[in-house]
Amino acid sequence: MSSLEDRLAAAGVTAPLAVPLARYAALVLKANRRFNLTGATTPDELLAHLLDSLTVVPYVEAPYVDIGSGAGFPAIPVAIARAIPVTLVEATRKKARFLESALAALELRGEVIAERAETVAHQERLRESFASGTARAVATAPTVAELLLPFIAVDGVAILQRGTDDRREEIALEDASLMLGGRREREELLGDGRRIILLRKTATTPSRFPRRVGIPEKRPLCLA
Repeated sequence: MSSLEDRLAAAGVTAPLAVPLARYAALVLKANRRFNLTGATTPDELLAHLLDSLTVVPYVEAPYVDIGSGAGFPAIPVAIARAIPVTLVEATRKKARFLESALAALELRGEVIAERAETVAHQERLRESFASGTARAVATAPTVAELLLPFIAVDGVAILQRGTDDRREEIALEDASLMLGGRREREELLGDGRRIILLRKTATTPSRFPRRVGIPEKRPLCLA
C-alpha cells in the first residue's frame, strides 16, 4: 500500500476507493513535474484536495459536468467514487490533455472539452443538459454561478465549493442566482471555513448568460 493510500485509509476512505484515488494522485504528481498543473506538489497537499473533492459526492447526480477542471478536482475523484461519466470543461490545452490521459489511465468514462465555459455553455447539446455540476473556482460566487448554472437542467443542482464570503458577496449570489434561473437551496458547513452551497435550478437561464469571455469575472453579476 502506498503512503497516500495509508493516509486516505486513515481519513476513513475505503480501500476500493483509496487505491484509484492514489493512482490518480500519482498521475497528477508526475504531470506536475513537466508543467504547472496544480499548486499541490506533495502527497500531503494532494490528500487535502482529494478529501475536499469527496465532500461533493453526496450531492452529485448524473449527467454531471465540471467547469474549470484544472488538474481534475473535484471531478475525477467524483467520477471514481460514483462510477459515473463526467464532462470536464478546461480551456488550458495542456491541462485538458492531462485530463484526457487521466480518464484513459483510470478507465473512467468522460469527455474533455478544451474551451472556455462562457463559449461551451451556449452550445445546444450541452446547455441545460446536466443534473448536477461543480466549479472549484477561486472567482467570486456570482461569477461561478453565471458560468455553471447555464449548464444545469431545470430541477438540477449547481454545487459550489466555497470558503468564507463576505455578506456583500452572499447577497450578490442570491440575486444573481435568481437572474440565472436558480435559487439558493441550502448550505453545508465543512469546517475550517469551507462550505458547500447548493443552487437549485428552477427556471431556464436567459440566453444572454453567460456573458462573453472574461466578462463574468471582470464584472460579477449583482456585485458592484
